[in-house]
Amino acid sequence: MADTIITVQGEYELHQPAERGTVRLTVAYDGKSRDEVLARTTQRHVSLTSELRDIHNPQSGPVTWWASDQLRVWGERPWNQDGKQLPIVHHAQVGIEAKFSDLGALSDWVGVVSLLDGVTVSGVTWALTEARKQSLVQEARRRAVENAVAKATVYATSLGLGSVKPLALSDPGMLGDHTSSPQTQQPMFARAASNDHAGGTLALKPEDITIAVQVHARFAAS
Repeated sequence: MADTIITVQGEYELHQPAERGTVRLTVAYDGKSRDEVLARTTQRHVSLTSELRDIHNPQSGPVTWWASDQLRVWGERPWNQDGKQLPIVHHAQVGIEAKFSDLGALSDWVGVVSLLDGVTVSGVTWALTEARKQSLVQEARRRAVENAVAKATVYATSLGLGSVKPLALSDPGMLGDHTSSPQTQQPMFARAASNDHAGGTLALKPEDITIAVQVHARFAAS
């Protein structure tokens, strides 16, 4: 009797609290005087980067890394509603990013700087340490393979067949039979944040990071 071929998708998800948070903010001013706009932006930028230097330590944190964009300065002449071109308006802008290992310190710092004139907080990206991420990816891959074996075994026993024998195992789309959906990627890392404003303070609550792995597997059963 010829073997019955069973092809399945194994999958597994792990959820882990964030261990790092990278905040992105912009310092920007505009006005009629180019020198004044440049001076205000530079002053605020120097103040913020000085704070980050004081709390920066690659090993112990709370800031393990930070960076600053180049300062941009430009001018434009806007138009009013009557179609008349108005005097030139000067702009100055610079971006800053900082990665925190202490998420409580991150929340406190963002709560303070977000209230400063000229500062706009663009958002926070949540992440795991690289070592933790790789460990969880390996665990999720192992569990996804176990899921594939269990699923194929159920199919085989439902058909009255014996134990399954693995023939092929791959990431989605690599078995050559077009069984994967084109949008699937593996592994996937989903990051999100929710901001809670209460009493004039800013609280950051990172959602868990999801690590999702899918594998395709082919088995023979008889």
